[in-house]
Amino acid sequence: MNGPVDVPAREVREHYVTTEDLTGFQTPGRGRGILDIFRWHYLLRLLIRKGTSTRYRNSVLGWTWSYVKPAAQFLVYYFVMGVILQFHKDIPNFAIYLFSGIVVINLFNEAFGNATNSIVDNRALVKKIYLPRELFPIAAIIGALVHFLPQIAILLFVCLLVGWVPSFAAIGAFLLGMIIILAFSLGLGLFFGAFNVRYRDAQNFVEIIKMLSTWTAPVLYGWAMVQATLPAWAFHIYMVNPIAVAVEYLHYAFWDPTVENGAGFPPHMMWYTVGALVFSAVMIAIGQLTFRRLERGFAQDL
Repeated sequence: MNGPVDVPAREVREHYVTTEDLTGFQTPGRGRGILDIFRWHYLLRLLIRKGTSTRYRNSVLGWTWSYVKPAAQFLVYYFVMGVILQFHKDIPNFAIYLFSGIVVINLFNEAFGNATNSIVDNRALVKKIYLPRELFPIAAIIGALVHFLPQIAILLFVCLLVGWVPSFAAIGAFLLGMIIILAFSLGLGLFFGAFNVRYRDAQNFVEIIKMLSTWTAPVLYGWAMVQATLPAWAFHIYMVNPIAVAVEYLHYAFWDPTVENGAGFPPHMMWYTVGALVFSAVMIAIGQLTFRRLERGFAQDL
């Protein structure tokens, strides 16, 4: 009986080498990160639709909660800061000043919080099929932006009642503020969203950051009070915070036109804006690198 025939390894490889064009394929489980939103835009729309349609499922008031929650928050802050502490005497049209800052904080807290929980909340999809996992935090942030629109509608209506007139400067300030706050939320959401899958302690850090966001930006008080209290270097650090910069841009867009002669921006606002944009971009880069490194274990950790 003849024994097994030894075949050179080189011939075996050549036998199984295919002549098909594989340039359109890529390594399974590896995508292009955030850039995949353009290739998977249809799936992104489905995730956004799912998030917005299920948000108030089995709720009696439904989308009315998008108006009730910020209204209740505004009334509490206005009573404490405006009535009890009498800040309305130092800041004209304090109600508009306060609410235009609150909407920024609400957008940041919801976008950041939703992005952090997005992978865990979609564990069923993550464990069963492959798709770019960055779609989940991005869809969560866009969903937060959708629920932010009713608050802006209320703010715009009130501003029109007191004589607000739209201008290119106001619209530009609003858009720039939105870009800054959404970019910062995305960077933090990617970073903490990845860690939240493996270490649920990340959620506690997120809650602390969300709590501090209201008090580390000129929302309940004016930036001039901070400038008068802190040394110059500390004030610069305070103002380069992307949340503070975004709040000031919405103040300029909605509150400033309602003030006689206008209040204007804090000094060195251009440098604060550049710093906030750079900080947000760096945060996105760090968040994306962290997300890419940890996403390989998402299915196992979930």
